[in-house]
Order: sequence, then C-alpha cells, then structure tokens
Amino acid sequence: MAQGKSLLAKRLTIFAQLTEEEQAYLDKLEARPVHIMGGTEIAYEGQSTQSVYIVRHGWTCEYKLLPDGGRQIIAFPVPGDCIGVRSVLLKASRHSFQAISDVTLSRIDAPRIVRLFNELPYLGMALLLATTRNEAMIVEHLISLGRRTAIERIAHFFLELHDRLLPVGLAGKTEFDCPINQYLLADALGLSAIHVNRMLRQLREEGLMTFADHKVTFHDLTRIEQLAGYFRSSDTPIILRDAVAKKI
Repeated sequence: MAQGKSLLAKRLTIFAQLTEEEQAYLDKLEARPVHIMGGTEIAYEGQSTQSVYIVRHGWTCEYKLLPDGGRQIIAFPVPGDCIGVRSVLLKASRHSFQAISDVTLSRIDAPRIVRLFNELPYLGMALLLATTRNEAMIVEHLISLGRRTAIERIAHFFLELHDRLLPVGLAGKTEFDCPINQYLLADALGLSAIHVNRMLRQLREEGLMTFADHKVTFHDLTRIEQLAGYFRSSDTPIILRDAVAKKI
C-alpha cells in the first residue's frame, strides 16, 4: 500500500490505506500548483465558481465579514487541508478564504471532485472524513467562543493546531512554526489584540508555553492541557475498504 507523498496523502492515511492507483490520482490532483502571495483573497463569500483547493504550502484563513466591517475567523487551513469543500456541496461559498502567508495551492474544479467520488469511492470517503474531522474542530472553536475563558481559548487553540500539524510532519513533539499574528488570533478567538498579548504573557510567565518569532513552544504539555480542558481522541476512525464497496 502506498503511504502517500503529498501532505494531503499523509493526512488521509490517518483514516485509510491508499492504493497506488489512489495515490496516483492524488498526485494528478496536485500536479498543477498555483503560488499566491500572502494577503491575497482566494475565494469570497457568495462566489458561485465551485472549486476545492488543496493547501500544499503556507497557511490560510477562513472567515466571514460582518456589516460593521468586523471579521470573525472561523478556521486556519494548513498544509494538507482541503478548503472549499462546502462550496461544492452548497453551490456557493459561504465564507471567504485568504492567504495569510505565501501559499501554494492546487485548484480542483467541482466536476472533478464529483468524479473522484464516483471513480474512487474509498479515496472520496477518506477525503470526506478528513473534512468532517476539521468540521468537528469548528465545534470546539464555538465552545471556546461561548464558554472558555480567554486564557483557556488561547491554550486550546494552540494545542489543537499542534495536533493538526503533527500528522503531516510540520510539528515537533513540543513546538511548531506558526505565521499567525496577534491580530489574526484576536479575530479568531473573539478577543482584542491587547488581551491576546496579555494572555500570552501570562502563559509564558506560568511556564506553560511561549509564542515568539512565529514559533510556538510548549514548556509543560500536561499542565497546559489541564488548563485548556484539552482531550485527545484515541478513537480515530479507520475506513474499511470492503464496507465502502458494499455501500456504493
């Protein structure tokens, strides 16, 4: 079984063992990368052109703009993620996407995604499950905004990012690079940039984590997980090829 060369393939092999044919299909999907400068809008809310983007390099953000000009960042798609899957299902983009660093993307038009599910349903299920896993993290984001304290929000956010970057080899055991600035973090967590700065200082002074020079370092994982109420799921679902075949 092929383990996958791309970061998307690495992410999908959490849920599935891909065949050589499936790996080759992924390679074709990513065969024509597009390079985009940081700050560039990738897709906008209401856009009817239906495409999925595979993030190959760099970081992006998914957000909604409010009538008063405010912005709520919903998620930060990172290398190995797919963005815009919902736009294919819902016929239009419900959010905007922007590059927050220089990024490399592979664009896939909606008809090709539909063919993927028809021609290689096992691969399609793996892609859908990876997308659903990210949606579950958005639920945690909602809980943070509604119920967690400011310091708990920040701690939980960085622990979650760490767990998303580990499977694709972009994080070490206790550290990872992160291009997010305090203003983006504030827009994601419903805080002011000043409050974010204060909470980051408190986390540093308590010996829990440091965020400096675009690098996150955890100094005491056990304590910061306790602070955030962070629990890692040990029941990662594995897609059974025979089960998918019987349902198609």
